[in-house]
Amino acid sequence: MFRHAVFITVAVLGAVSLSAEVPREKDFEGYLFTYFTSTGNTGTEEAIRFAVSDDGYNFHALNGNYPVISSADISQTGGVRDPHILRGPDNCFYMTVTDMVAANGWDSNRGMVLLKSCDLINWTHSVVNIQQKYTGQENLKRVWAPQTIYDPEAGKLLIYWSMKYGDGPDTIYYAYANDDFTDIVGVPKPFFIPEDKQSCIDGDIVYKDGVYHLFYKTEEHGNGIKSATTRSLTSGVWDEQPDYKQQTDKAVEGAGTFKLIGQDKYILMYDVYMDGKYDFTESTDLVHFKNTDKNVTMDFHPRHGTVIPITGAEMKRLREKWGNVSHSQQ
Repeated sequence: MFRHAVFITVAVLGAVSLSAEVPREKDFEGYLFTYFTSTGNTGTEEAIRFAVSDDGYNFHALNGNYPVISSADISQTGGVRDPHILRGPDNCFYMTVTDMVAANGWDSNRGMVLLKSCDLINWTHSVVNIQQKYTGQENLKRVWAPQTIYDPEAGKLLIYWSMKYGDGPDTIYYAYANDDFTDIVGVPKPFFIPEDKQSCIDGDIVYKDGVYHLFYKTEEHGNGIKSATTRSLTSGVWDEQPDYKQQTDKAVEGAGTFKLIGQDKYILMYDVYMDGKYDFTESTDLVHFKNTDKNVTMDFHPRHGTVIPITGAEMKRLREKWGNVSHSQQ
């Protein structure tokens, strides 16, 4: 069974005096892409990086494609992967990452890192190691790809991620974050289990017209990106769509979805990890997708990341801090 025990490291920063008013779509002027890079299987590559875009198609790495946050400072393993960033209802930013170094093995990690910032520059961080936090976790093999979404029914931030126990399937679990985003509370519960009871990882949720759309990767059985929908995040009632959403026959993972500013159009992007590239597809209903007819450019090689819209002031702050020049060879 699960038993609560304190195992958290927290970096405390001074208070940031910023408006808590959440910008409206008309206030957004660009995009922030959080990612890790290249082959992504060494500690130097397994770190949080930022890139920005004015149009959602052409991205430029900040900080010369070097990490903007040191993995050694925030993680137990020395590396972090799969960064997901969310703008919260308080207009602060919440980031979750897998605490893992792939060179140690795909079944080597047991936790995640939670980060919070109200200016995108200064971040607090905490480690949540599931195996050390709860009892009965001897068979836990891995904790992958955490993401966060605000649950209006609970009035809390909900964190969801996949876990694998023994020879069982990878299953997406969830738990609510505590008020200061330094820990999860209560017992993690199954979040989404597909009808075939097979493995699924890399969950990514987007909300549209009263419906939550979950995009996930089927793992070890017809690998690809599928989707399921629900009107309540924790009801356990999901409507699965049978088709795969990727528009390629290549291996893919790490789905990330974002709305284009001022358009009724969504981008579903995914990591074509065997080819070292990203594909962008477009949709107006989050059901049917087609390859974008826009030329997508990146002066870096991202792995499993996410994109959010940002204001002009936020873009300026990021560029003043980390510059807008990329060394694509890194």
